[in-house]
Amino acid sequence: TCSVTELADKKCRQTIRKIARQHPGAFIVVTGCYAQLKPEEISHIPDVDLILGAEQKLDILQYLGDLQKKQKGNIVTTPTKDIKKFSPSCSRGDRTRYFLKVQDGCDYFCTYCTIPFARGRSRSGTIEQLTEQAREVALSGGKEIVITGVNIGDFGKQTGETFLDLIESLDQIEGIEHYRISSIEPNLLTDDIISFVARSKRFAPHFHIPLQSGSDTVLKLMHRHMCIRDRHSSVSISLPVYGAKPKNCSRKAVVSSQASTFHNYTCLLTPKDPERKR
Repeated sequence: TCSVTELADKKCRQTIRKIARQHPGAFIVVTGCYAQLKPEEISHIPDVDLILGAEQKLDILQYLGDLQKKQKGNIVTTPTKDIKKFSPSCSRGDRTRYFLKVQDGCDYFCTYCTIPFARGRSRSGTIEQLTEQAREVALSGGKEIVITGVNIGDFGKQTGETFLDLIESLDQIEGIEHYRISSIEPNLLTDDIISFVARSKRFAPHFHIPLQSGSDTVLKLMHRHMCIRDRHSSVSISLPVYGAKPKNCSRKAVVSSQASTFHNYTCLLTPKDPERKR
């Protein structure tokens, strides 16, 4: 389940009820972010038998019991502050693309975001562990790996390693032709990471940077860990502004660019604008 918005919660409830209608008498287990955040709410949905939190979702078999239907869903969760286990994952997408999870959780607690409460604190695997997973991908014929996580730039906080250390290690694996870095926070995208990707023959010269807003006032209210005026001098940032202009933000704000490896990032400041581009 997902719980990033109220709409996501609603869709989860609809899906649970649909499954119950389609499979009467089935033993229904609900897990994921919605289950971690609102287990009591889910336990009152008819026909739900078991609710597992974020730390239990990969151990479903040990909680199934006798598979007998319950009057009310049984809740098994771990308090968010106590979620510390990192569960490695490497899944296959279409054809030869794989998704390597290197990090989970987040310590940022942005104003609008439920992720720290749903996924727990920031944690990650070790470089040795993740490099071995990538080698296994190469041996199985995989050619491309997308590096994923909740806040991947925060990699290594518990192990004393860094995200740069990780991608340098992955770059040495023979057989993998392409790596792609999923979304990385602006304040964690360092000069060294940019320089390394520019030199690498395997890492795609592209970063997805979630700026969220072109207004420093808005960013401060959101408790984001960055501001526009401090952004990297080598990054070109294109910010088309729709609707009312925030203070100190022009129609199109651009930071001088020296790095051709960046795509412009479009940040829409009024998400309810019916004519917004996607």
